[in-house]
Amino acid sequence: MAVARPEVRQCQAELGQTGSRFSPLTDRFYGAGCSTTNSVSLQGVGGDRGEFTVTNLGAVACPLANTFAAWARYGVDRAARQILGSPLVRIETMGSYSCRNVAGTGRLSAHSRAEAIDVSAFVLADGRRISVLSGWNASRQEREFLQVIHKSACKRFGTVLGPDYNRAHHDHFHLEHGTGSFCR
Repeated sequence: MAVARPEVRQCQAELGQTGSRFSPLTDRFYGAGCSTTNSVSLQGVGGDRGEFTVTNLGAVACPLANTFAAWARYGVDRAARQILGSPLVRIETMGSYSCRNVAGTGRLSAHSRAEAIDVSAFVLADGRRISVLSGWNASRQEREFLQVIHKSACKRFGTVLGPDYNRAHHDHFHLEHGTGSFCR
């Protein structure tokens, strides 16, 4: 049986403390520079009042999963309750790991290392579904909610891209682990 590296054990312990539901994944190397190392399968993240489910995720690098869990709890759920008057129950994504380049370049995307998540919508306890596609230019409350959580993401993730960045991101937030701060 393989023994996990100390940084892997530490990251998974921290993720467990967030109340997240996840399974550790075996490191995989797919060729062409694509890999999933120190990754987890994230099914749900803990919140102040319960768990939020997360849909359509593949492998997620553990450090990204930790940042995502904190953003969901402290950024998204709290903004949903304050601005929209209903708690978060589900975050819908367009996925995480994908062996691909950044569009229009020869450079590998953070998705090729499971270090990015594309988030498309948020479902609230009252049944409302706020999508990035329809909500970015919708009612004042929906716009405010999406703009607040976008700004919150910019404080946590290394790269955040949304509808104002370019046409390719018109329907989701691209959340990427890393250092630095690129927020559009």
